[in-house]
Amino acid sequence: METTSQLYWPACLTDPTGRRERKPRSRGKTMVIDKGLGLRAFEDMLDASGEHIDLIKLGFGTSPLYPPRVLARKIALARAHGVDIMPGGTFLEVAVQQNETKRYFEAVIRLGYTAMEVSDGTIDLDRGLRSDLIREGVNRGLMVVTEYGKKRPGSRIDVERLIETIRIDAACGAALITVEGRESGVGVGFYNEKGRAEESEIEEVVQQVRRPNLILWETPLKSQQVQFLNLLGPDVNLGNIAPEDVLSLEALRRGLRSDTFGLGCAAGRAKLEERLLPAGEE
Repeated sequence: METTSQLYWPACLTDPTGRRERKPRSRGKTMVIDKGLGLRAFEDMLDASGEHIDLIKLGFGTSPLYPPRVLARKIALARAHGVDIMPGGTFLEVAVQQNETKRYFEAVIRLGYTAMEVSDGTIDLDRGLRSDLIREGVNRGLMVVTEYGKKRPGSRIDVERLIETIRIDAACGAALITVEGRESGVGVGFYNEKGRAEESEIEEVVQQVRRPNLILWETPLKSQQVQFLNLLGPDVNLGNIAPEDVLSLEALRRGLRSDTFGLGCAAGRAKLEERLLPAGEE
């Protein structure tokens, strides 16, 4: 089935990389963080770029702050566009702290969310409880996205612990494991104070994880999106994308911007595939 854009433009111009999957995608997913869009802005975003969005996170603990009709409408709009939607992981951390996880799950299902995030960016979450929360979400029919990494400024990612977390979370049923980058993308996780990731660490993770497409990298800054796309290719999963950046990120994925222009040429694709070969396929 042709996409709307392909009805007007030839495929070689729509996607010079020749690699972009249509939804539902198994790789190259884009997660948008919504920090409080109004309904009209939310609907406009989906009308203009819903084809390129796989998951929307209503950031932090904003979910209970919306008027009920607005929250219900957002969830319905996302589902109508084939986009999964979930509350931010911090909200589940509040539920854990308040010993209200049962009612949290009940509300998530009742409201119609299709996904949930399990994180411990602010609290310390026992490994056993983390696994139980993942399994509970899966058992309730939700897509479970987990997150690894602390939100404190200066917090760094331990590569070996990340790899172990990916392995266990995936075994419990997590569909994606997010690597913390916050909405700032600076001085946290793999990012230094200038917002750049150490590529040797990223490559080490990818090489050691049997299914790299389980990983979703938070890349709120354009420079980070460019870095990961040039390093890992257009099939990399990227998250914490601002609503206004969805189309510009999609252009980067397809080699339709100068920053990733090489992804759309035969030589660039061959070089990338050679670089990624040791990581293997799913």
